[in-house]
Order: sequence, then structure tokens, then C-alpha cells
Amino acid sequence: MDSLSGGLTSSQKDELMDQVKQQIAVANAQELLTKMTEKCFKKCIAKPGTSLDSSEQKCIAMCMDRYMDSWNLVSKTYSLRIQKERSIM
Repeated sequence: MDSLSGGLTSSQKDELMDQVKQQIAVANAQELLTKMTEKCFKKCIAKPGTSLDSSEQKCIAMCMDRYMDSWNLVSKTYSLRIQKERSIM
């Protein structure tokens, strides 16, 4: 018996893998939000205050849109590359 699987059934292994994938997805989303917030704040907010003026609001909205577009493009390209490499093997 494989010591790593600990005698898990196939459905238990699948359920465990689904849970791990969900945890990874949540961690990735949290990292994305943190990085996007840091970068857009540094880019758009020169003097932090109690509110954002209209130019800061526009800058943040555009920055976040561009960041998400870039992140989606990189993610899609990475996924396609992984699929391509798997099909070659």
C-alpha cells in the first residue's frame, strides 16, 4: 500500500485533490488582489487622504482593469503552454 495515499479510496483521493485545487485558487485570488491593490495604490495615490478625487478613482479603475487583463492573458497563455507540453509527452 502506498504510504502517501494512506489507503484512501479513489473517490476520497479525488475529493482531496478538489479541496487542494480550491485552496490553491483561493490563495491565487488573494495574492492577485493584494498585488493589484499594492501596485495600483502606488501608481495612483500620490497623497493618501480620507477620500479619492475623481482622477484617482479613474486611475485606480483603469489600473485594476489593465492588471486583470494582463493577469488573465498570462494565465491563459500559461495554461495553453501546460496543455501543449502535456500533449507532447
